[in-house]
Amino acid sequence: MSDDSGTPTPSPGAAGGAGGAADFETMTRDIADVPAVEVITTVAVHLMSSAAVNLGLAEGGEDHKDLDEARKLIQALAGLVTAAATEIGSYHAAPLRDGLKSLQLAFREASAVPDEPGQGPGEKFTGPVIG
Repeated sequence: MSDDSGTPTPSPGAAGGAGGAADFETMTRDIADVPAVEVITTVAVHLMSSAAVNLGLAEGGEDHKDLDEARKLIQALAGLVTAAATEIGSYHAAPLRDGLKSLQLAFREASAVPDEPGQGPGEKFTGPVIG
C-alpha cells in the first residue's frame, strides 16, 4: 500500500499493537540506503551461522547436525565470498575468508569419510583447504 506521495504505508495491524498505527519509516529501512558491502556481509554471516548450526557447532549441536545442508551452505558461502571479494575489499573479505576456512575445516572433521583435498564444499572456489 502507499499514499498519494508514493510513500509506503503500513497495512492495518502491521504495528501489531492496539495502540494505533506505528511510524512506518521508523520500523523499516529502505533497502536502497543500505550499502552493498553491508548486504553482502550480512548474507555471508547468515550463511556462516546456518552452516555452523548444520555442522553441529551450536549449543545442542548434535540435534541439528545435517552435513548435506552444511555442504550446500558452505558451497554458497564460498561462491559469494569469492565473487564479492574484489567488490567489498580486503578489510571486509578477510574475516569472511577466515570464517569460511574454519567452516570448511570443521566440515572435513565432522565427515565420517572426508572429501579428497580440493573436493570439499566450496573448494572449487577456494582451492584445497589445509589446516
